[in-house]
Amino acid sequence: MILYGISTCDTCKRALKTLQSAGKDVTFRDIRAEPLSAVEIEAITHEFGSRAVNQQSTTYRAFNDFLKASDPEAQIAAQPTVMKRPVIQDGDRWFLGWDSATEAALTA
Repeated sequence: MILYGISTCDTCKRALKTLQSAGKDVTFRDIRAEPLSAVEIEAITHEFGSRAVNQQSTTYRAFNDFLKASDPEAQIAAQPTVMKRPVIQDGDRWFLGWDSATEAALTA
């Protein structure tokens, strides 16, 4: 299982701690320290489309009009922290964000 996020994100920290407490083998991938590859960006945006981008974030709001009009792949490639977090890959299953449904699906 891979949890994509940033080390300063409280939601990512909470998700990681919960998954580890449930005995899951989780690899934390800090996308700020180790940027996503083009293949990873493609996989995430293929799975979630524009939902992968947090349009409420200050990072997104700071984008110029050209970048705001770009596709999600370009937005995440330009500024990885604009990605909604966490993104969790568990084998072939993907999860976006951390809520009770995601927690139940991954800790059951």
